[in-house]
Amino acid sequence: MIRRLAIIFLLLSGICVAQDPSRMEQVIQSYVAAKQFMGSVLVAKGDQIILSKGYGFANLQWQIPNSPESKFRLGSVTKQFTAACILMLEERGKLKIDESIKKYMPDAPAAWDKITFFHLLTHTSGIPSFTGFADYASTEAIATTPEKLVARFRDKPLEFQPGEKWNYSNSGYVLLGYLIEKISGEPYSQFVQENIFTPLGMKDSGYDSNKAIIPHRDSGYTPNDKGELQNAGYIDMTIPLSAGALYSTTLDLLKWEQGLFGGKLISAASLQKMITPFKSDYAFGLAVRELKGHKLIEHGGGIEGFNTELAYYPEEKLTVVVLSNQNTGATGDIAMKLASVTRGEPVVLVSERKEIQVSPAVLEKYVGTYELTPNFSIVMTVEGGHLMTQATGQPKFPLFAESETKFFLKVVDAEVEFVKNDKGDVDSLILHQGGRDVKGMKK
Repeated sequence: MIRRLAIIFLLLSGICVAQDPSRMEQVIQSYVAAKQFMGSVLVAKGDQIILSKGYGFANLQWQIPNSPESKFRLGSVTKQFTAACILMLEERGKLKIDESIKKYMPDAPAAWDKITFFHLLTHTSGIPSFTGFADYASTEAIATTPEKLVARFRDKPLEFQPGEKWNYSNSGYVLLGYLIEKISGEPYSQFVQENIFTPLGMKDSGYDSNKAIIPHRDSGYTPNDKGELQNAGYIDMTIPLSAGALYSTTLDLLKWEQGLFGGKLISAASLQKMITPFKSDYAFGLAVRELKGHKLIEHGGGIEGFNTELAYYPEEKLTVVVLSNQNTGATGDIAMKLASVTRGEPVVLVSERKEIQVSPAVLEKYVGTYELTPNFSIVMTVEGGHLMTQATGQPKFPLFAESETKFFLKVVDAEVEFVKNDKGDVDSLILHQGGRDVKGMKK
C-alpha cells in the first residue's frame, strides 16, 4: 500500500513539475532581463489556464504595464483567420478550394489562369509578395483599398508555375481577402467579426485601425542600432489587410484555438484540409510539423512594433500564446520552451550555459562559409581570438564555446555544432534553433 501511494505521489509530483509555473516564469524573465521581450503570455491545457500574465509595458511613455487584457497587432497570425473564412465560404457553397480564382475575378491576368484558392492558401501560387518590392517601404504609410493593393502585384510575372514551389507571399493572402469581399459582399473586417469573433465571444479582437480609439491597445516598439527601444514606424492598417491586420489578446486567442479545434466554426473535414501541409510544412495559414516528437500547429507574425506566436499541440490540447509589443525574434523560442516546461522536458536557458575557453588553433578550423540553403549561409571568422558568426542578411555576432565543437549565441537562443569527416576535417555544422536541427555544408 505504501509503495502504491509512493507511486501515486510521484505521478502527481510529475504533473506538478510538468506544469511548473515558476520555471515558466524563469524562462520568460530570462528574455525580459535580456531586453528581448515584453508583452503577454498564456499557456493552457484544454480549458485549464496554467499561466496568463503580462510583462513590461503596453506604453513605455506612461509606464502602463502589459496584462492579459492587452491588445496586440497579430501580423501574420491573421492568415489562419483568413483561411478559416475561405473554408466557411466553401461549406456554404460559395466557392471551391480547387477551382481557379478567375471564376470570381474574370479580369485577372492570363498568368493567373491556373491559380486556385488552394495555391493562395498554401503559398504556392507563384505570385510575388508585394512586401518585398523595392517601393514597399515608401508606400506603407499611405491608405489604400483592396483593389489598389491587388493592382500592385497583379501584372508582375509569376515566380514559378502554380503548385510547383513554395514561397511565402503576403500578396496571396491579400488576394484572398479581396476575394472574400467580392464573394461575400461584405468588407473583410465585417466578415471576420460576424463569422468568427462574435460567435466565439472574442470581444477583444478585431481589424486594427489607425483612427479608432481601441481600449487597452498596446503601443509598438522596435530596437534601434544600440538595442534601445523606440516608437515603431507607421504602417496604415489598410495595407496588411487579410495578411496581417487583425489584433487580439492572449485570452481571445485561446477562445479561437478552442473554437477552431473544437468544431465550433468549421466541419471536421474542413479542419483536416486546413491542417494538412502541402509544401514546406505549410497548410492553410498554418505551419504543421513535428517538434521533439509532438505534432505542432503554429504560426508567427511580425509587423511594425509587434511580434507574435500562436502554437497548438493537438495531441495534448496545449495552447501557447506569446504576444510582444517590441520587435523581437524571441516569441517563437519562448513558446517552444514553455511547451517543453509544460511536459517536464529539460530546458536550458542562455544564462545557464557554461562557457569554456577554446584555443585559437581550434577556432581557426571552423573559419569558412557554411551553406544551409541555396539562399542562406553562415560565415565563420575569428576576430581578436573570438569566433564570430554572420548569417545572410544579418549582423555579425560572437559565439561562445560549450565544448571544443559546440558553441552558443547570447543574442538569440541558438547553438552551432561543428562536424568533422572521417579525415578529421571540419566539413559541416548543425544549427540548433527553434527545435530544429539544420545542417550546413562547408563550401
